[in-house]
Amino acid sequence: MARDHRASPPASFVAWRDEFRSYALSQGIRPEVFDAAFRGVTENPEVARLDGSQAEFTKPLWEYLDGAASAARVQTGRARAQELNRTLAAIESRYGVDSQVVLAVWGMETNYGSNRGSMPVIESLATLAYEGRRRDFAEEQLLAALRILQAGDVSPGVMRGSWAGAMGHTQFMPTSYLSYAVDFTGDGRRDVWGDDPSDALASAANYLARAGWQHGRPWGMEVRLPEGFNYGTADQSNRRPVADWNARGVRRLDGSPLPDHGPAAVITPAGATGPAFVVYGNFFVIKEYNNATSYAMGIGHLGDRIAGGGAFVQSWPRHERELSRTEKIEMQKRLTARGFDPGATDGVVGPDTISAIRAFQSSQGMVPDGFATSALLARLR
Repeated sequence: MARDHRASPPASFVAWRDEFRSYALSQGIRPEVFDAAFRGVTENPEVARLDGSQAEFTKPLWEYLDGAASAARVQTGRARAQELNRTLAAIESRYGVDSQVVLAVWGMETNYGSNRGSMPVIESLATLAYEGRRRDFAEEQLLAALRILQAGDVSPGVMRGSWAGAMGHTQFMPTSYLSYAVDFTGDGRRDVWGDDPSDALASAANYLARAGWQHGRPWGMEVRLPEGFNYGTADQSNRRPVADWNARGVRRLDGSPLPDHGPAAVITPAGATGPAFVVYGNFFVIKEYNNATSYAMGIGHLGDRIAGGGAFVQSWPRHERELSRTEKIEMQKRLTARGFDPGATDGVVGPDTISAIRAFQSSQGMVPDGFATSALLARLR
């Protein structure tokens, strides 16, 4: 729960730290734990800079997926699967999460442990809390980090991670660590930071298991859509019995009916000219780890490739360029002006914006695939 803040921001980092110290102690953090954690900690200008910078340009989905399941990452994943075969088998047996998916999380988050982050977590989170843009979130994570230190799982000097506070091989935020980290090796510590990835991999499996992972079932698969398919139904929120999609003529790439792994949605993340996919329950479980569609597809596809699966077959619309953040904001404003509510005008194309795009496309006699393109923006202009 977020704490009450004063009406005016703290006068200095030291003033914020002293105030937060009182709060942390009131929440059960021992004074010596707090003082050891904050020894030598100052505001980190690099963290503040990174927090304040929002990328104007982002990669199109197909470039993101090219990197997620690059030849090198797939090859390394297969090598790690061999090296850690016994550990991964034990983790899969205990948590019921397929080992290739655990490997994919590791590969996506830190390139199999090679990029775990080198910034002191306490200093990063303290900077974010003092700087104030996301103070409630940062203070919640900082208090969780202090609880981890107090439990003796790690020392302040070893507790390192990304500039935003994500830690270890699988980049857990402190609150996620408290909820899901496990001591798989049995040494009395939940060590996600050290060179041995066992605890971190088991912790990721525990996270996915508790989010509802179904062992042996796919996240999704590439499909072919029939002529005349209604792209307005291709949406993650439209989960239907597989029998319904089969009746509509959706098929596997080899022409066979879709296998029934529970309710599924059809998605066309690059619009009507790109590949189509059916996604099952495990896709949505991955989104509990990271809510981005690109991430969930990246994890699923990398895991499939590690397990011996092939690349995507259908062509991506590589001629399309990703709209810049400024262009996405303009698109959202123009949709609003025409009476199609995209939610926030923040440059993030989420479900509300996609729904607004679909509604506008339908009003113009266009294919309602919800895909934000430069042609769409030109039509809005």
